[in-house]
Amino acid sequence: MLSANIQAGSSTRGYHDYVARSWSHVLPAGNKRGALDSIAELAGRHDIVGLQEADPGSLRSGFTNQTHYLAERAGFAYWSHQPNRRMGGVASSANGLLSRLEPRLVEDHPLPGRVKGRGVLTASFGDGRDALTIAVAHLSLGSQSRRSQLDFIADLLADLPHAVLMGDFNCDPEQPEMQALYRKTRLQPPDRRVPTFPSWRPQRAIDHMLVTPDLPVAEMQALPAAQSDHLALSVALDVPEAALR
Repeated sequence: MLSANIQAGSSTRGYHDYVARSWSHVLPAGNKRGALDSIAELAGRHDIVGLQEADPGSLRSGFTNQTHYLAERAGFAYWSHQPNRRMGGVASSANGLLSRLEPRLVEDHPLPGRVKGRGVLTASFGDGRDALTIAVAHLSLGSQSRRSQLDFIADLLADLPHAVLMGDFNCDPEQPEMQALYRKTRLQPPDRRVPTFPSWRPQRAIDHMLVTPDLPVAEMQALPAAQSDHLALSVALDVPEAALR
């Protein structure tokens, strides 16, 4: 599985680019299509991919639904997206899911927070409470908003034996607001920190893939997602066959 904040295909190679290349976040310029092709190559090595900051089709992406584009380029039969933050028709952002397996159920949940526009996208593979459930989220910058968002997600995933929560959490896994998630669900803190931000000199572990004990992690590594300011997180999981039936 892969979780990647793709920054809508924009390029950030250092903190100075947030100012010097700020135009690329609202205009259809730069080599965004080339960046998407690079991300598609990375995504294609995985079975399930969660995306954050994928543009669902606004001016800055040339009105390209980037989740759909990546699904076609990487050969995924199934894809879903959840548009959330919109800035007129100039820029928009979405969570996305790419899958080689057909999900039985996909749901779009808006998240609480001081500023509206965050969400969690969930997909279930298999039937009943034993089904594999994947949740893709991009949490807020503020700790209070993250606390309410994590409480909401904990209610969605409570007691599920085969659950994965992936995305850009904007916080380290040991932050106080994360503790309620560990208490209320079977999700566990990662057994090691994998720094993913900033991509050019990773120091902070803020992109996570949290799993329940019945989904053993065989491998975890951070990989470049083109020139995004986040590294992608690639995780190999051992998923029981019963979770997919």
